[in-house]
Parts: sequence; C-alpha cells; structure tokens
Amino acid sequence: MVEKVPSSGDLGRVVRSLLSQGVDGVGPLCSSTELANEYRFDEGYRSTQARVDALIRWETAKNFGTGFITGLGGLVTLPATIPSSLYASYFLQARLAGAIAVLHGHRVEEDRVRTMILLCLLGNAGKEVLKDIGVKAGNRLAVNAIQKFSGKTLTEINKRVGFRLFAKTGEKGVINLTKVVPVAGGVVGGTIDAVACRVVGRTADKSFKK
Repeated sequence: MVEKVPSSGDLGRVVRSLLSQGVDGVGPLCSSTELANEYRFDEGYRSTQARVDALIRWETAKNFGTGFITGLGGLVTLPATIPSSLYASYFLQARLAGAIAVLHGHRVEEDRVRTMILLCLLGNAGKEVLKDIGVKAGNRLAVNAIQKFSGKTLTEINKRVGFRLFAKTGEKGVINLTKVVPVAGGVVGGTIDAVACRVVGRTADKSFKK
C-alpha cells in the first residue's frame, strides 16, 4: 500500500513529468506529435481511424524495459511512492493518448487537451473525476466537456488524476507478484500493461474524435 498520502508537490511533479516528457518527448523517445506524424503521413492507411487503430495496435505490442525508460537522460527523479515500472507504463500511455489527439486534429500544446490526455490514463474512471467536480461526462469522456473550463479548474482535475495514479501504487497484484516470482510476474505484468495501454488508447480515440 502507499505509505503516505502524496503531497500537492508530488502530484504536480508526476503530472508535469508525464506531460512534459511523455507527451513532449525526452531523450531518444519522440514526442506524441512526432509519433502521430509517422502514421499521419503514411499513405498506406486509408483513413484517420485506420491510423489510430494501427497506432494503438503497435504501441500496445511494444515492450519497453523499465530500465530503458527510467534510464533515459532527462527523466526526473520520481517520488519514492511511484514504482519506476508503473511510471514507465503511464509515460508510454500518455504519449499514445497524445498521438491519438494529434491524429484527430487537436494540438497537444493546449491545456484542455493535455488535461484530457491525463483523464484518458484513467480509462472509464476519468468520468468519475469530472463527476467529482460537478461535470456530467455522459456516456464517454470527450474533450468538448472541458472546452470552457478555467485554468484553475483544469489544474484541479490534473491534481485529482495525479492522486488516482498514485493510488494505483497501493493496489495488490503484479507489483507484489514480481517480488516473489520474477519471471511469472514479468509475464503477467507485461500482459496487464498491454491491456491497460489498449484501454487508454481506445478511451483517447473516443475522447478526441470530432
């Protein structure tokens, strides 16, 4: 379980690093926009949806070792309560969600788009965050739902997303399993990461589709 309640500073650092590094790129990993362009300018795809589907499929299939991700130059030192392997998953999922936003015609530099990217990391639970602040998200998350939110409100949403991401570090399962049976834990952990990545990708596709 999480040993302590994260401070606002911890929440802010995780959110900022996911956006500034996962979405904007760091080291040898390209940004969300650059990743999207690899598919956007590929004439082998007949539609935007085909590009998004291929992006989700290939990004889900990639296996990045935790050591590779956390060893990249420029990565911030994370709070001790965030396991590096879990952060690596968030990192890649944020990049994927950002790329999908770009393919659907959004600019990841916009604050509302960046907040929606964070909400996508929670999958369907992202609607609960909006509900907590009195916003009805309907049947699905949609970037239009936060179109007119003030900067202060977006910051509050970001903080709440950060808290939920922190909360996942206290969930039992793969994190504990990998300590007892490293090989089995790695296989199960990789499968769960792939499933989570696919969920984030599909959530982002629905959220950013115009």
